[in-house]
Amino acid sequence: MNILFVTSECAPFIKTGGLADVAGSLPKALAKKGHDVRVILPLYEGIGQEWRSQMTFLQCFHITLAWRTPYCGLFELKRDGVTYWFVDNEYYFKRSNIYGHYDDGERFAYFSRAVVESVGYLNWHPDVLHCNDWQTALVPIYLLEERHRIPQLYDTKSVFTIHNIEYQGRYGRQTLKDLFGLNEGYFNEHMLAYHGDVNLMKGAIYAADYVTTVSPTYAEELQYSFYAHGLEGVITDNRHKMRGILNGIDTELYDPWRDKGLAKFFSARQLQGKKTCKAALQQASGLRESPDTPIIACVSRLVRHKGFDLVTAAIHDIMGMDVQMVVLGTGDWNFEEAFRQAQNQYPGRFAAHIMYSASLSTAIYGGADLFLMPSISEPCGLSQMIAMRYGTIPVVRETGGLRDSVIPYNQYTGEGTGFSFANINAHEMVGVLAGAIDLYHNDKKAWKSLQKQAMTADFSWDQSAGAYEEIYGWVTGK
Repeated sequence: MNILFVTSECAPFIKTGGLADVAGSLPKALAKKGHDVRVILPLYEGIGQEWRSQMTFLQCFHITLAWRTPYCGLFELKRDGVTYWFVDNEYYFKRSNIYGHYDDGERFAYFSRAVVESVGYLNWHPDVLHCNDWQTALVPIYLLEERHRIPQLYDTKSVFTIHNIEYQGRYGRQTLKDLFGLNEGYFNEHMLAYHGDVNLMKGAIYAADYVTTVSPTYAEELQYSFYAHGLEGVITDNRHKMRGILNGIDTELYDPWRDKGLAKFFSARQLQGKKTCKAALQQASGLRESPDTPIIACVSRLVRHKGFDLVTAAIHDIMGMDVQMVVLGTGDWNFEEAFRQAQNQYPGRFAAHIMYSASLSTAIYGGADLFLMPSISEPCGLSQMIAMRYGTIPVVRETGGLRDSVIPYNQYTGEGTGFSFANINAHEMVGVLAGAIDLYHNDKKAWKSLQKQAMTADFSWDQSAGAYEEIYGWVTGK
């Protein structure tokens, strides 16, 4: 099957979040199953010379975007069995950040038009266009018309994945014709109209042949207003063509037996090296070197929906236990300041790194004992899976992908891969943390068994890729 994966970011070329990890891993897993997979993304300024030097120029042409006819260049790079196409237009993409510009609506409308029209210039026919989040939401909509104009798209189907429904691409009604080049017929309740505005994600949900989300629980949660950010009715209306598929992680990249960022390699069979990694983390973070004190870690954006209201409310209760804590990330000022104060109040026991550091995050995954993710909402989450790969036991709230990926520890059977709590409640979170710390201190055998179970859980893309294969088969009939 020919699959064109459409994304606004893709690891290892350019990354701001989990979408890039998915775009970097899922196409590779599908290619290994024998499919012809291409990935298309913008050629941002931030894509480094080490990648640009490997690209081949394919061709250039002009596309149609409302009354504009902007330039479009295509570059190609082949890697790990996948072909990557980069859309070149310096006016739209030669910028310091990939998101957050005043004209993001126009930029990604241009990209969506480029995706659809470029297929007509290439000797290749996609069976499926797999689009991701609001930045590519116009692709399934443009496909409705262009499949009758571009022969290569005649029987092409579209799949749209919601990675985070909070960001929907909402614009004023006047953008419909002038910005997006669509006629008034698209402004209706079963397409783009949303409280007098244009909502691109809503349109994609209706226009796509199938819709997926990044975990089964998140698919269920999106039917409720608390999680759906106003689109719960749209989700319910389209639930007949919707399914949640849990993301995987790159198990070759996240492998403690081969990760050169660790102080020492270790595995589920040989856990001894994790002690060395713990000592290295304590030294690097300014924590007191104490091999028997459990380290609780958070690596995250420090924002409310990640549950940091709970963490800041419970800092003194947490630090009242025999623990150390390390936090890595940036975000809202109030959370950053609370963690800075905790570092001053608990010297040698609390480390606040208000920054992003890939090397330090690796050291934290490898050296910490517990990984705290008390998210209010978490569509999938990759951090808890990475933590488990490194024998760092997750403590999570039961939402979205956290619920689907972490099996709560059962003290009677010994089953499980982590700890969880159900309610958005700081006292409940502290209680579960206390139980985890009690197990760490008082039952070393059970703790080691729990670590091994977490490390050997299957978070590869094989199972998820198989589920996507099934969906592609349904929509194409192939």
